[in-house]
This record gives sequence, structure tokens and C-alpha cells, in this order.
Amino acid sequence: MKALVVESSSTMRSVLRRILSMRCFEVAEAGNGHQALEALSSIGTADLVLVSWIPQERDGLDFITRLRRKAAHESVVIVLATGEPGVRDLQRAFRAGANDYLMKPFTSLQIDEKLVRFGLTRQSSANCDR
Repeated sequence: MKALVVESSSTMRSVLRRILSMRCFEVAEAGNGHQALEALSSIGTADLVLVSWIPQERDGLDFITRLRRKAAHESVVIVLATGEPGVRDLQRAFRAGANDYLMKPFTSLQIDEKLVRFGLTRQSSANCDR
């Protein structure tokens, strides 16, 4: 399975890469929405995109909107990561195509819950087929 992490903080990207790699994901990273679109054109579609609400250069909402316009990415699970989700902001994100959100700071258990919810888990993370 493939995941794309869109986050301006290199530390947070590293943490998310480690968490997702331990769950058998091949992880690509992007520091902003523009880089994320470039990454997707390189890796093809992803199964999961974790996107920060406010990456630099192109915000998370714009990225989600652009991603959902492409038929090749219509089945991608998009989870928005945000520190202060206002109801209106979340409504806008869901209308743009986000499937769910995580409140920062979040734990690896909360990520696991999202993966289970969307059927993005493997039977055993000890045997990643790569």
C-alpha cells in the first residue's frame, strides 16, 4: 500500500513516515501541496493521503480539491491533520473531498483507528511484502 504525507514540518513527516512504514506502507513525503501533486505524478495513486490543513505554498484544502478533480485519485482516502478544527473548516474540507480528520497532536493509536476504519490494514505488520 502507498501513502503520501503532506506536512510542512520535516519532524512530523519523519514521525508519520515511521508510523506508516511500520504498518507496511510505502511512504512518499511532501512539504506542501505543490510538492504533493508532483509526488503523486511520480508515484501514481496512493491508498492514503495524510494532509496538513496549512502546508506552505498550497494549503490542504486547495490540495484536496485538486486531488479529487482527478479521476485516478477518486478512491484515495484523505485524512486531514489539523490543530484547531473549526466546524466550518471541517465542513469545507469534507465538501472538498476529505474522508476524515485527525486532531493534532495525535497518537499512533489514532492513526491505527483511521486505518482500520477505511480498511487500510494488513493482517501482520511483521511481514510487509516489499
